[in-house]
Amino acid sequence: MVPITRKLMATDTVIHIEQDDPPRSPKDILPTMYDLPSEYLEEPGLPDEFHDLQPQLLSRTLSLSGYSRENCFTASDLNLYYNVRHPLWHKRPDWFLVVDIPRLYEQRDLRRSYVIWQEGNPPTVVVEFLSPGTEAEDLGRFYDETAEDSEGESTNPVASAVVLSGDNQPTRAKPPGKFEVYETQLRVPYYFVYSRFTQRLRYFKLEGRQYQEQPLNPEAPLVWLTDLEIGLGIWQGAFEGVTAAWLRWCDKQGNWLLTDTEQEQQAKEQAQQQFEQVQTQVLQAAQNLLATGMELEQVAQILNLSESQAQALRTLD
Repeated sequence: MVPITRKLMATDTVIHIEQDDPPRSPKDILPTMYDLPSEYLEEPGLPDEFHDLQPQLLSRTLSLSGYSRENCFTASDLNLYYNVRHPLWHKRPDWFLVVDIPRLYEQRDLRRSYVIWQEGNPPTVVVEFLSPGTEAEDLGRFYDETAEDSEGESTNPVASAVVLSGDNQPTRAKPPGKFEVYETQLRVPYYFVYSRFTQRLRYFKLEGRQYQEQPLNPEAPLVWLTDLEIGLGIWQGAFEGVTAAWLRWCDKQGNWLLTDTEQEQQAKEQAQQQFEQVQTQVLQAAQNLLATGMELEQVAQILNLSESQAQALRTLD
């Protein structure tokens, strides 16, 4: 059979896709992350600093008992290509988690984007942060508790993509909104929407074919994800010098999971406490020996006291 050559136009780039008869799998013939754009000039950058800091806190406090850092992947504001029939269609979740996937692409390279037909695994968790103008797309039919647009109106400035018609002529089609993509195409099990302005967290769980909004617990963890064995709550505290209400992972008892920096600081404090305890015990032992009438020089030799410790004993004496 003669291979069928198709052209997919992406701005000024032409991607050639060859197809055999019988057809090969999408992973073999569709573009990889090296072929697809990692960003679009028409798309704005992060709307505010919160959209930079909050994902960092989620990634740095994530600790899954069933997965190591090497077999899960987290990302924020990364192009996620999801539709094999429309290879240019993508979403950019504010934060997402994929499990059972190598930390590096093909265990060797940092990802430029996340391409479903190459990776195989869809996200397990997606978190969106509400911004002015994004509520309708982020909440879908739950926006204002009414189905305002069942097709999911997209606020993505890249509102169309190239589709190949039967006669190989490009036509235009409009991609669905985020909520619909997460629910019906990626089928993300856990979807969260958080507003830092109202400090309201909304939790949608995939039940059957649709998302059902779930009630939150009155205390942390506001949400407990049983299969991941991790909880999510709203933490009032300072992160990177900014005090705010942050989304943060926690254990089943509501104890906040620590960032790498906090773990290092905690280890230093514990080491300092242990050192001070040993110091106290040594000085107490020295005082006990001195109380028997033993000379300080002899006590210092027996206990291998430092000069500062010996000076402390002289002061006490």
